[in-house]
Amino acid sequence: MTDITRIQTGPRMSQAVIANGFVFLAGQVGEPGASVTEQTRVILSQIDALLAEAGADKTRIVSAQIWMADMADFAEMNAVWDGWVPQGHTPARATGEAKLATPDYKVEIIVTAAL
Repeated sequence: MTDITRIQTGPRMSQAVIANGFVFLAGQVGEPGASVTEQTRVILSQIDALLAEAGADKTRIVSAQIWMADMADFAEMNAVWDGWVPQGHTPARATGEAKLATPDYKVEIIVTAAL
């Protein structure tokens, strides 16, 4: 049986789950109402912190899903992402448009990393 470790567990969800040598992060969002740039910066900082707590880092990300409230903001989000993601360690990635939990959220990012 595989051990499962949960990080920052609340009544509805955990912010991260470690299982089978992988770290699965919950969708990360930024400050509601902030710009796409600022929300993306906050999200990536949260991802860095959660991965560190799990014993990994962004060079270990194998997959990223990015949800945007409006694909018209794609270039603005990518400008922040491109400055953060380590070249030579870019993950498989998908980006789509969706209604997020509140209209004040513009970006949500979900990643999976190897330990």
